[in-house]
Amino acid sequence: MTGSSEEKPSGPAGPEKIRLDKWLWQARFFKSRALAAKAVNEGVRVNSTRTTKAARTIAPGDVLTFTAGRRVRIVKLLACGTRRGPAPEAQALYEDMSPPVPEKQAASAPRFDGGGRPTKRDRRTLSELRARGLE
Repeated sequence: MTGSSEEKPSGPAGPEKIRLDKWLWQARFFKSRALAAKAVNEGVRVNSTRTTKAARTIAPGDVLTFTAGRRVRIVKLLACGTRRGPAPEAQALYEDMSPPVPEKQAASAPRFDGGGRPTKRDRRTLSELRARGLE
């Protein structure tokens, strides 16, 4: 045996299985792997079974349910991936099955364009949102 180094089995699209926190980071749902691990510790469902282990292995075909920001995301794994690449590459790793965001939530923020000072009306709207905890 000369220099036997064990390699992970991989197909043309990458490894067959991958850690849950690493995949969430590679698929660009979280900015860092530590944030992905924290989200897993708070609870992620893999094929409708709750897990809190960041080292849980997942494979293509698994369905994940987790919260990212204020949204509940439901995604089906299509591939494991090999690296954290650009957004189009990351979006090819999964199929998004999440319900669409209601227009009421999407349009709840004021439409201040950032050019110059906000008007008095814009400031009142921002204050109301902060008071309600929506910002």
